[in-house]
This record gives sequence, structure tokens and C-alpha cells, in this order.
Amino acid sequence: MSIDIGGMRIKYKDKDETFLEKHLVSKEPFGQFKSWFEEACSKKEILEPNAMCLATVSENGWPSARFVLCKGYGKDGFKFFTNYGSRKAKEMDLNPNVAATFYWEILNRSVRIEGHVEKLSIEESTKYFHSRPVPSQIAACASYQSTPIQSRDVLCERESILEAEYMIPEKEIPKPEYWGGYIIRPRTVEFWQGQRDRLHDRIKFRKPKEGEVPDGKLLHEGEEGWVYERLSP
Repeated sequence: MSIDIGGMRIKYKDKDETFLEKHLVSKEPFGQFKSWFEEACSKKEILEPNAMCLATVSENGWPSARFVLCKGYGKDGFKFFTNYGSRKAKEMDLNPNVAATFYWEILNRSVRIEGHVEKLSIEESTKYFHSRPVPSQIAACASYQSTPIQSRDVLCERESILEAEYMIPEKEIPKPEYWGGYIIRPRTVEFWQGQRDRLHDRIKFRKPKEGEVPDGKLLHEGEEGWVYERLSP
């Protein structure tokens, strides 16, 4: 049975907050992201402003997406951590091209990132692993992510064994070899501001193509090797 939900929609803010080129706080994407991210963090209604939907592609070309938590960002890229045996990790091993999207509903804003991933160093992954709460460290050790299991009892038993070994008495839990971090090095970063009339604002930063020269009309010169352009909604 097909359910018609075509009439479902919400009214965005009564007063449109246009996102124009003059509103850019930076002419490169990382400074602009920092500004939007910090504003998202200031909104108590947004419980996890660092949640991002990560999309990967399988060997046979099938896309898959899931939410992960961004655990660092800067001019080098966007960082996250996972199990190297998970589906997403296996797909990134085969095809390092990924996309990630942040969405902050209360602000009617989204940031879309496209680029490629690289593994973080063992040292950085280990440092972050030990910064996590102990129960989270144990959970990472207990789960062979994305593999089938007979029941939840299997996970609980693994967890109990690890708790007995490392929490009584408490001692350092070694980072599993199959767990660590990645960094997305973006080639495009798009900033989307929703508008009441659905004529949304989209400003996209990207690296220029070979021989491409900004004209100040459709394509604008940014900073640090980036250009930016406005896209139709």
C-alpha cells in the first residue's frame, strides 16, 4: 500500500534569513564551516551538532549511508572514527571517495562535503581511543562491527568479559588493531540555507578546474586555492 505524504511540509521561519555572498565570514570553506558549526553548538535544541551522514560506495556501485560523529575539523579536513572491519571501512578501502552531510534543522542549514578519505595515524587514533569513556572503549572492543551475530547476548557476554578484565581493577584498555580514524579531505563544500519560499540559498566552494579563471560573476575567487559559486536551489 502506497501512503501519500505529499502534503507534509513545515513552514520555515517567518522572516527569511538570506545567505548572500556578503554574508560569508571566510572566502574558504573551513572558516565558514567553523562559523556555522559554532552557531549550531550554541543551540541547545541541537543535541549532536557534530552528527554527519557519511555516504560510501560498495564494490558493485551500491551507495550506503549512515550517521557518524565528526570528532575534529580544520583546514586539513573532517575526522571521524570507526571499526576498520565495518561495512563503511571496507567500502572506503575499495573506493576512498565519500560524501558527508551535516543538517541543523533548527537553523534550516546544511553543509555538504565531497572528497576522499585517508586513515589517521595509529598514534592519533590511539590518543582519541583513550580519551573516550571506558564503557565506550569496551564497546568498541566487544563489537566486530557489521558482522552477523546470533543474539544481543553475544555482545553482552563479550562486554562482561572485558569489564572483568579491565575495570576490576581498572587498567588501560589497548586500542584494537581493527579500530581507528579517518579524515575526509574535501574537494567541494556546499553551504545550504533553507528559505521559506523554497528558493533556498546554496553557495559551493570547490577547487578550480585546470585553466578555469574566476570571472567575478558566476565564479568568484576565494582564498587558499578555493573558488566559490552560487547554485540554483
